[in-house]
Amino acid sequence: MSFKKTALPILACLISTTACADILDINAANNQIGAQIQSRHVDYTETANGSILDTESGHVTGYGLSASVMKDLWLGHDYLDAQYSRFSGQTDYIGAPFGGGKYGSLTGKSGAEIADFSLRYGKGFAIHDQFMVTPYAEFGYHRWDRDVGYTEHYTHRYYGIGALGQYSPAGKLVVSANAMIGHTYASKINVVAPFGFSAGLGNSVMYRAGISLDYAFTKNVHANAGIDYTSWEYGASAVQPSGYYEPDSRTKGTTIKAGMGYAF
Repeated sequence: MSFKKTALPILACLISTTACADILDINAANNQIGAQIQSRHVDYTETANGSILDTESGHVTGYGLSASVMKDLWLGHDYLDAQYSRFSGQTDYIGAPFGGGKYGSLTGKSGAEIADFSLRYGKGFAIHDQFMVTPYAEFGYHRWDRDVGYTEHYTHRYYGIGALGQYSPAGKLVVSANAMIGHTYASKINVVAPFGFSAGLGNSVMYRAGISLDYAFTKNVHANAGIDYTSWEYGASAVQPSGYYEPDSRTKGTTIKAGMGYAF
């Protein structure tokens, strides 16, 4: 093979991204199964009458599993995506002794176990050879097991709508950005003894936004990395016969992830 035959395609790729990037790269990124190492920064604030009662903050580590497909199944460029993630670790607790005291008078470490599951359906629209927009609907589930000397289990489900924008600036590389607005439902808390009770919590609007990169080393082997931000609130529970209740709270989570995928 001559130097000219080898160099000209490479030069064309460097000069014009359209020579090396097309919608096939985006389709490949959307048809794969993968696993990721993940780290989530938890930012939790509990309030009553506008005053802070306690906070939790810190990083917990875990893993994620994902599977997505984009095929002409129904409407054309039908997009299905399922994700599961699990985290475990400790966060920094700042609060007050039970029964009284000022915020900040008690500090320590709290155990945290977090699990998330989501299922998404959308339809992709190819704007041109390098760009695709996919509006989608999503349903999901969240659980947080919080150990503050006793265990509190927070759970909720959610639904939402959003859009995924994907751009292939060069061959094998896909940049994705997504944003979703949704609403939580079936929010509840289950507190283990000695303060044991179960109660419903107020639901809220939920927000999520993220950006990620996918690079194909080969037709089947992909590497990916990304960051997501999510926030929601819980409204206070009803006061229980025991006199206990769960106050209002706000949760923010920032998740960084990196892993490998197998495209099919």
